[in-house]
Amino acid sequence: MIRTEQLTKCFGGVRAVDGLNLDIAAGEFFAFLGPNGAGKTTTIKLLTGLLKPSAGRALICGHDIQREPMEARKQIAYVPDLPFLYDKLAPLEFMYFVGQLYGMAPGAIEQSSRQLFELFDLTGSRDKLIETLSHGTRQRLVIASALLHDPKVLIIDEPIVGLDPRSARLVKDTLKKKTQEGLTVFMSTHLLEIVEELCDRIAIIKSGRIIYDSPAAGHNGRLERMFLELTK
Repeated sequence: MIRTEQLTKCFGGVRAVDGLNLDIAAGEFFAFLGPNGAGKTTTIKLLTGLLKPSAGRALICGHDIQREPMEARKQIAYVPDLPFLYDKLAPLEFMYFVGQLYGMAPGAIEQSSRQLFELFDLTGSRDKLIETLSHGTRQRLVIASALLHDPKVLIIDEPIVGLDPRSARLVKDTLKKKTQEGLTVFMSTHLLEIVEELCDRIAIIKSGRIIYDSPAAGHNGRLERMFLELTK
């Protein structure tokens, strides 16, 4: 579902991403870890087409994000660490706005929104102004809107930062269930405990290069120590 081939991005004389090769399968919950400045955000922007690579390429469901941007982006949902919402809209209005961007029919938007509002416990907030909603409710709305068009790939940055335990549990359970249904999740986070809990595979990037790529199983609480050793 996600494939990169010698993906490289330079800023002046600095290689923020240096020859990145990844192959992430359908239904895989993939954790992308690294210290600040390692190249995580640049990689995400390359995968989503927000940056043009200096060399190499990124493919989403077989589509080159640069050469076939519309076909690739139809398969992607992207949730940044600081998502933007239109505060003067209600959640249902926001879902219609997002759905129309993807060319969805009104009936499909209504049906998918109703299902996602039930899944993310948003039904009681559907007609309130977004500016009145709590941080946790807004975060759940962002993820719900990302799943509205039934993407094949979800790229998400720090999905549960600032969430209360109940909202965090809901988001974690939903993302795990979606991968079991075939969604590929590419998650960047600093919260190593949720990586051990949820992810199928872990990659660590440092100075633009992958220094570790392994199945997540078997770390048994040792991920933090290993991460600190590898990135010191």
